[in-house]
Amino acid sequence: MNIGIISDTHDDLLRLKSAIKIFNERKVKYVLHAGDYVFPGVVKEFKHLNGKLIGVLGNNDGEKLGLLKNFQEIGGILHGEFCKLELDNLKIAIYHGTSNELTESIISSQLYDLVIHGHTHKKRDDKIQDVLVLNPGCAHEEFPNIEGEIETEPSIIILDTTKISYEFIKI
Repeated sequence: MNIGIISDTHDDLLRLKSAIKIFNERKVKYVLHAGDYVFPGVVKEFKHLNGKLIGVLGNNDGEKLGLLKNFQEIGGILHGEFCKLELDNLKIAIYHGTSNELTESIISSQLYDLVIHGHTHKKRDDKIQDVLVLNPGCAHEEFPNIEGEIETEPSIIILDTTKISYEFIKI
């Protein structure tokens, strides 16, 4: 089964539409969102998704009731700041990553096969003991830092749960 992983959309509808198109082309059954939608209206774009949206809240998600309402309207599931679920025999934890200590504690607990987080806007794919740790980076256009460099390019992940293989895809 293919699962889409996305985080930190930050109101970038252009990149989000691109991500949804890729998710649909790759026939993902679920999209796991690690938070920071920002504006609740962003969630409505996921009505074009052929799979089901499951997400957690990030530190920039202030309009929680609006986000929850929009998730419900599209048939998605919004958890609080943390979600644990099992898909295709994989025990998965999703946490935005606001607290690095908490993120690393979730990983070191070894309770999950896969830990998904966002927040840093940096891609991550680590194997820590038996835990695969994935951060898709950000799904919004980044602006240059003070040196004029773009630190990350907007990206998502497609995870194949049968092979436990994954691919970062630029959006």
